[in-house]
Amino acid sequence: MLTGRTVLRFEAERLIEPGPKPGTTIDGVEARGKYLLVRFGDGLTLETHMKMTGSWHIYRRGERWRRSPRSARAVIETDNGWIAVCFSAPHVKLRRTAGGPAHLGPDLCAPEPDLAEAVRRFSQRGGDEPVVEALLDQRICCGVGNVYKSEVLFACGLHPLTPLRSVPEELRGRLVATAHRLLRQNLGAGPRVTVSGTGRGGAAGLAVYGRRGLPCPSCDTPIDYGVHGQHARSSYWCPRCQPAPNTPATLRSS
Repeated sequence: MLTGRTVLRFEAERLIEPGPKPGTTIDGVEARGKYLLVRFGDGLTLETHMKMTGSWHIYRRGERWRRSPRSARAVIETDNGWIAVCFSAPHVKLRRTAGGPAHLGPDLCAPEPDLAEAVRRFSQRGGDEPVVEALLDQRICCGVGNVYKSEVLFACGLHPLTPLRSVPEELRGRLVATAHRLLRQNLGAGPRVTVSGTGRGGAAGLAVYGRRGLPCPSCDTPIDYGVHGQHARSSYWCPRCQPAPNTPATLRSS
């Protein structure tokens, strides 16, 4: 819909740098994890990350937008009568890079991501950093969000606050391989499923995320909950299957 089309209008009021000019061709649109990249023929790339609030909408010219224009972070109008609007994305940047944003890690939603590269990027991080923060870092690997972070750590038997120095390379490999498997098997529509049952005869679904106080699907221990980091991200884990490490760091309950 956008690829190969010509830009008639580009607006992104919060950006300091100038965007693509009218007449510029859109070379491609690529999803990498939760990033959406729009590549232009003049060498610019619009990089947006949705996080918890952002979304892209596509409208016909003249069609009423379903969200307020005040929340539009980027607008691209093309010569085929379509307008793409990015609403409320916290991360909107223009980059001039020949091969795309090199700071992003392999996309674990892709069919065959470079898992070895993701493991290598894990190894470059500080040893005291909690594994929960590293797993969410899109510079290591793209695609893991708040839900799958908890699910992957449960599947690998790691407490969220386990420091990276305590996670051997083999286990780091299991982390990214498990994340890749769970993301790929949940790409379609419908409820997210990471386990065949959720404890005491429960139905298939998520193992720990959103299940505070409910039984662990492996041992029936009540699922625990806490928040971490400056953005107060929520984490869920089984205290028995994912024993807490010996670390002064804590997860705040709420």
